[in-house]
Amino acid sequence: MPEAYIIDAVRTPRGIGKPGKGALSHLHPQHLAATVLKALKDRNDLDTSTVDDIIWSTSSQVGKQGGDLGRMAALAAGYDISASGTTLDRFCGGGITSVNLACASVMSGMEDCVIAGGTEMMSFTAAHGAELANAGIKPLGMGSGNMELDALHPQSHQGVCGDAIAAREGIDRMALDALALVSQERADRAIREGRFDKSVVTVYNPDGTVALDHEEFPRPETTMEGLSSLKASFDGIADFDLGGTTFRKQIQRRYPELEWKGVHHAGNSSGVVDGAAALLIVSPAYAEKHGLKPRARIVAYANQGDDPTLMLNAPVPAARKVLDKAGLSKDDIDVWEINEAFAVVAEKFIRDLELDRDKVNINGGAMALGHPIGATGSILIGTALDELERSGGRYGLVTMCAAGGMAPAIIIERI
Repeated sequence: MPEAYIIDAVRTPRGIGKPGKGALSHLHPQHLAATVLKALKDRNDLDTSTVDDIIWSTSSQVGKQGGDLGRMAALAAGYDISASGTTLDRFCGGGITSVNLACASVMSGMEDCVIAGGTEMMSFTAAHGAELANAGIKPLGMGSGNMELDALHPQSHQGVCGDAIAAREGIDRMALDALALVSQERADRAIREGRFDKSVVTVYNPDGTVALDHEEFPRPETTMEGLSSLKASFDGIADFDLGGTTFRKQIQRRYPELEWKGVHHAGNSSGVVDGAAALLIVSPAYAEKHGLKPRARIVAYANQGDDPTLMLNAPVPAARKVLDKAGLSKDDIDVWEINEAFAVVAEKFIRDLELDRDKVNINGGAMALGHPIGATGSILIGTALDELERSGGRYGLVTMCAAGGMAPAIIIERI
C-alpha cells in the first residue's frame, strides 16, 4: 500500500476560551486557522498550487465557525485558489479524523499533498450557547431532538457521563485529582523545557501586534489540596429538568442499578480554550519531488463506536482496533496520547490497557492545557510526533473520546 508522510505539524498556543477574557477570544476563527496554514506554507516553502485539498475539523459549525473554514482560511492564508478545502465534524474526534482522511486520500494514490487540521473558538461557542439558552433553544448535548432515537440511545451530558463511568469503574475522586495534578506538573515541565516550541506558532493580531505566543491556560501552582477543595461540577446538571426527564434518568434507563455522585470539577476536566492546528501530509513521491524531509509515516488508523449513553468509553476499543490493524502490541508504543476530556477517560484508558503511566500524556494533557474541541486531535498528533523526536521513540498512538460514543485513533512512526 502506498504510504503517507507527515512533513510538518504546527499549532497555535491555546488561549482561555472565555469571551472577552482569553487572549484569542477577540479574533475570528478563520484567523486562527489561517495562522497555522500560513505557518505550514512558510516553514516548508510550500507551493500551495500543488495542495490537492485541505480537510478541516470544526465541531460547532455555526455563526463565525460556519461557512467551511477549511476553504476560507486557506484563502485568508494566501493559498492558491486551486487549493480546495472542506470541513467536517466528529465532535471532539474531528482533529484526528481530518488527519486520517487526509492520509487515506494520499494512501489511495488519488492525491499527493493534503493538509489536515482543525479550529475551535470555544470563547465563541460559549457566547453562542448563552444566546441559545436565552432564546430558550435546547443546546447540543441534550439529546438529538429525535424522540424515537433518544428513547433507544439516550445521549447524556459528557460531564455527567464522566461521573457515572467513574462510579461504574470504581475510580474515586482522589485518583482523578492525582491524575489532574500529574497533568499540570508535566505540562509545566514541558513548557519550561521548550518541548512544544517546535510546533507552536505565534498568533498575531490583524495590526501585527502579538495576540498570544504562549500557553495561556495551565495552572502550575495547582496542588492536591487545591483540587480537593473544588466543588463537583455536574451534580446539578445531572438532575436538570429536561422536560420530563433528566440526564441521570437517561443513563439509569440503560443502567438502572448505577448510582453516582459528582467527582469531576474544573480541575480534573478539560480546559475551555481557543486554538488551531494543522499537519502537512504528502506521498513519498511528492516529498522527493519537492525536497521535503518526512518526520513520520502513518502506520494505521481506525474508528470505533461504543455506547452513546455513557459516551466516553470508545478510546480503549479504538486503541485495540488500531493496534490490531498495525500488527503491533501495546508494548511497541513509546508515546500514548489520550485526550483528557475528563480525568476518568485517561484513568480508565491506562487501567484497562495496563499501560506504563510514564508513556501516557508525557507532556500533560487537556486538564492542564485545554481542549479546543475540533482542533485537539490534530494538536495531539503533533505533540506525539514532537515527543517521539525528543525521546527517540518509534511509535506513537493517539486517540480520544467523542460525543455519540465514538473514538478515532491513529498510529504514527517516527522517521
